[in-house]
Amino acid sequence: MTLSMVENTNSAESIRKFIFGRDSHLCESEEVPDSVEILIPELLQASYSSYTWPCAPILGLFLWQRRASLAKKRILELGSGTSLPGILAAKCGAQVTLTDHTILPKTLSHIKRCCLLNNLTPGVDVAVTGLSWGLLLNSVFNLGPIDLIIGSDIFYDPSVFEDILVTVAFLLEQNPGAKFLFTYQERSADWSIEDLLKKWNLKAANVSLSGISAGLDISLRRLMGGHTIHLLEITLN
Repeated sequence: MTLSMVENTNSAESIRKFIFGRDSHLCESEEVPDSVEILIPELLQASYSSYTWPCAPILGLFLWQRRASLAKKRILELGSGTSLPGILAAKCGAQVTLTDHTILPKTLSHIKRCCLLNNLTPGVDVAVTGLSWGLLLNSVFNLGPIDLIIGSDIFYDPSVFEDILVTVAFLLEQNPGAKFLFTYQERSADWSIEDLLKKWNLKAANVSLSGISAGLDISLRRLMGGHTIHLLEITLN
């Protein structure tokens, strides 16, 4: 995967280009793309959700290396923000629903802009909707069947940790066999979801990122921005 910046005449915005290319160790298949280019608009001096944080390309790489399994898979992205992993999954043939909190209408609008910039029409090629984390309202009940839930760096504000896990627990109960796969960045040793996992009958397992840097033209450390990033899988206990 390569990363580059694209010039934009709007001084309040920059556009990052992410190119996911075929790795030599991956099997050849006519059913999956050789490469995918994704453009992500980022608003300068804007909110957290208008910037692509290091967790997103790491999750994107993990999905890309398994892209042959994504076709027709029903994927829900939580806290999509700039939506890099979800857009990538859609480009690989998945049926994707991009979501963020209902209290963030500007973020939902930005998700739609990210889709349009990558030739994905909201409501046609991908679904974009707001969710009320922690509240089992119509927005949660109307999602439809889900095979995989994904998220990148959504556990950054401890005040919403339980709201997220309540929503995840409900969705996993409604979709037997589904999993929640997410990347997170270590920020504080005091931040933990262990007790919340037990409370909501969930279990977590670390997923190895070994080999994820294969084919990269930049170092994994640089891609992670010098941070420590982990990949976890949450399922029902």
